Amino acid sequence: MVPAAVVAQVSRSPRQVQLRRWLRGCDVVPLDERGAHEAGRLLGVTRTTDVVDATVVAVAATRGGTILTGDGEDLARLARASGVELEIRDV
Repeated sequence: MVPAAVVAQVSRSPRQVQLRRWLRGCDVVPLDERGAHEAGRLLGVTRTTDVVDATVVAVAATRGGTILTGDGEDLARLARASGVELEIRDV
């Protein structure tokens, strides 16, 4: 599963071709109102600003799964604020 915001972020640059190909095999999760509110809550609690990171954590907290990232520190902070134990792997 990949939040739609992640797809938007990696689509900004043609240098992300390999990642976009990998995402083709994933289910894209739309950001609904509940998820948007949870992402906003996480940003407020952690005093961070990356909406995409907060969306990733909000989706993982409600649907489960392992978070794959190159930015584990910020995502770990958001994950702790979610109150759900999430596995985060740096790639």
